[in-house]
Amino acid sequence: MNYIKIFSPATVANVSCGFDALGLALETVGDTMTFTKTATKGVKITQITGADLPSNPQVNAAGVVALAMLEKHPVDFGIDITIHKGYTPGSGLGSSAASAAGAAFGVNQLLGDIFSPLELTQFAMLGEEATCGTPIADNVSAAIYGGFTLVRSYEPLSIVKIPVPADLRVVAIHPQVEVKTKDAREVLPKEVPLKDAVTQWANVGGLISGLYTNDYQLIADSLTDIIVEPARKHLIPHFDEVKQQAIKAGALGAGISGSGPTIFTLCRGDETAENVYKTIQNTYQDKQIDFNMILSKINTEGIKILEQH
Repeated sequence: MNYIKIFSPATVANVSCGFDALGLALETVGDTMTFTKTATKGVKITQITGADLPSNPQVNAAGVVALAMLEKHPVDFGIDITIHKGYTPGSGLGSSAASAAGAAFGVNQLLGDIFSPLELTQFAMLGEEATCGTPIADNVSAAIYGGFTLVRSYEPLSIVKIPVPADLRVVAIHPQVEVKTKDAREVLPKEVPLKDAVTQWANVGGLISGLYTNDYQLIADSLTDIIVEPARKHLIPHFDEVKQQAIKAGALGAGISGSGPTIFTLCRGDETAENVYKTIQNTYQDKQIDFNMILSKINTEGIKILEQH
């Protein structure tokens, strides 16, 4: 194979109760990337559209990943990469993760599909570290594995793919305000009362159990974050109102996607999802803040090949 074009999905990390441990992949939003073998060794990012990002491979999430992979598995060719950002960086929807995971997947295909999904996740984490300062795996694992993923352990890295109930939908609003990951991490509590920790990990267990058993009520009951959300929600304009109205309109739950400012909801079925979509849209319409809306199935496949030769 000399050329591959892929779709690398946007992701929702944390999913309320699973800070740095849970993620899910979206179907309708993501990056389109191409990878082409060249006679000149090394990695070049020849084009970036849709966002103003550095094309120097040593500081670009995709470039960092590609360079690390070629260092691990030297070859007698180089790779040219193009990136089309399908959504805004800094949205809380895993923008750097889509590029990093996409690079891990695309380069692996040109190398002859030699690395496992777990190894691809480890490479993609290097891109996250380069751009966000922390080698987190929740977004990149969701993009690579698809569906819901649980980062069960970081040392050693262990990823569990969780089944997705067929009627589950994601509705999200991305207010056009900036929330830096670094700032969103700085407001987090350094210590958590044991009682709160017990509540939180019980919710993670409940959410995963609900996903395995298609128990939508259990999913709804478990989508509660009593640790991170209270510390971060003031960074997102009108968060409480959006959450309240979404649940009133039938959403199973609502929370902050990644470090924000995107607010995500999980819904059962298309009709409820459309109702929640309209309700959130109406709630934000008069706030004098630009916003984008997303309605998506959960992408159970992860990164998709669009073209190859």
